[in-house]
Amino acid sequence: MLLTDGELREQVGKLEGWRLESGAMVRKYMFSDFMKGIAFVDEVATISEAFDHHPHITIDYKTVILRLATSEEDGIGITALDVREAHEFNEAFEKTR
Repeated sequence: MLLTDGELREQVGKLEGWRLESGAMVRKYMFSDFMKGIAFVDEVATISEAFDHHPHITIDYKTVILRLATSEEDGIGITALDVREAHEFNEAFEKTR
């Protein structure tokens, strides 16, 4: 079930670095070198497989951008699953950087 606007603002407000953009949650992660960013993307892939929910990933040298949204009957938006996964990505970032 998609989150309401109020739920969405509350949940995303608790997530460090994440913002709302065009119906999705987006975060830009910066790394000290390219290989640390790639190691992080490997962690993101493992987490995503466990959730069976995959973000859009953009890699630009030392920057990794993740975009999360869910397609449901109600349309495309953000669910509690997106929020839980974003928390996991932030934890992986803390370990990787």
